[in-house]
Amino acid sequence: MSNLSAVIKSIQDVMRQDSGLDGDAQRISQLTWLLFLKVFDALEEELELTRDGYKSPIPERMRWRNWAADAEGITGDALLSFVDNELFVTLKGLSADPLRNPRGYVVRGVFEDAYNYMKSGQLLRQVVNKLNGIDFNRQSERHQFNDLYEKILKDLQSAGNAGEFYTPRAVTQFMVDMVNPQLGERVFDPATGTGGFLVCAIEHLRRQVHNTEQEAQLQNSILGVEKKQLPHMLCVTNLMLHGIEVPSQVRHDNTLARPLRDYGAADRVDVVLTNPPFGGIEEPGIEQGFPADVRTKETADLFLVLIKQLLKHNGRAALVLPDGTLFGEGVKTRIKEQLLAECKLHTIVRLPNGVFAPYTGIKTNLLFFTKGAPTQAIWYYEHPYPAGAKSYNKTRPIRIEEFDAEKAWWGSEADGFAARVENERAWKVDIAVIKAANFNLDQKNPHAPDAVSHDPDQLLADYTRLQAESQGLRDQLKAILAQSLGARA
Repeated sequence: MSNLSAVIKSIQDVMRQDSGLDGDAQRISQLTWLLFLKVFDALEEELELTRDGYKSPIPERMRWRNWAADAEGITGDALLSFVDNELFVTLKGLSADPLRNPRGYVVRGVFEDAYNYMKSGQLLRQVVNKLNGIDFNRQSERHQFNDLYEKILKDLQSAGNAGEFYTPRAVTQFMVDMVNPQLGERVFDPATGTGGFLVCAIEHLRRQVHNTEQEAQLQNSILGVEKKQLPHMLCVTNLMLHGIEVPSQVRHDNTLARPLRDYGAADRVDVVLTNPPFGGIEEPGIEQGFPADVRTKETADLFLVLIKQLLKHNGRAALVLPDGTLFGEGVKTRIKEQLLAECKLHTIVRLPNGVFAPYTGIKTNLLFFTKGAPTQAIWYYEHPYPAGAKSYNKTRPIRIEEFDAEKAWWGSEADGFAARVENERAWKVDIAVIKAANFNLDQKNPHAPDAVSHDPDQLLADYTRLQAESQGLRDQLKAILAQSLGARA
């Protein structure tokens, strides 16, 4: 099958005829569990040829090849009954032991919250037959499908609020390149989404693989957790397409639900790469698992506390955070104070508006830090729009080439980034200035000309900052008056 994009489009056209599928999110969910089983079966065919005595975790009758591969096979009401009453029941009930039955654990994790939304067995058979036109055992076709998978993820952004678990490929690629994970290091994304960071890390690490022992290292070095069923299912399929045989270390769970004190040395990782959900509120009680001085229901803040806890000594992290975390006060201030005391926050890349458009207009930042030494100074880099552009959108997204200037400027952490120099886009702020500003990390570019902003988020940030400055001046004035009156008395 040479035109995979046309195959997927024809499948979506068939799905639109089914009364059980309501909207893009359900169509993508339906397509993904079918894709997962098809990909899983193709990988099993390889394993049966390369490994003596290979045994599938899926009962024989439930394997794709035995109910889906025959174009003239089971269809109509009989197919619907089989899928709803046998296939799903069986796969949801597989062994959940990740050590004794890791492949079964992966299948069960994918299906535990999945559903068959289709109501027409005839239409379901048409979809299955079209999927059978894709040969995942052909390397060229698998490579094409990796590219197509990116398109599926972008389509997912149109499904309501589903864009929250998709980060532009250029951003994930840049973050991985700068953190530079090495073979043998454990790479973790605690809010995995559809697996963009992990896939970029796999591609980065695979360039370091030269033998089977190193490939085994790679297979065991990718870890993640995703709370929501649909992105988890997409992530697992994505990882299998990128050569992770048994993605059992990517769990369907809520990382924040585990109390912070329960994480021990065995849970520590070398690298964290993530875009934690921001602007969200965790379910009641989650915050009770965190120390009292940093308790909050805001998801992004809790993830920042967790990441600091999970890093090994000298472990490295890169994450996406909104402007609100940078200038926020209260609990946010305490979290930032602890971060700067325990980690070297060496770089903040400030992204312009529209990087995540049209799904959020919130301005975002890329934070890079290393655990084990306090922050002495923070370098900032203001990422510009490409020449001639005033914003990003779906048809003109941010591209990896735009980060070439940052990469050329970056230097090496080994020598304390000695090669870095200030320019119109880059500036350095001493920790004393940050402390004096009550750990406000929203430090403006001193080289940029003053400009009037009409961005609501920027105006709100400026208003908050000016209020704090005004209150500080009032307090100073009160103190001076009190001192003066006391001296006269």
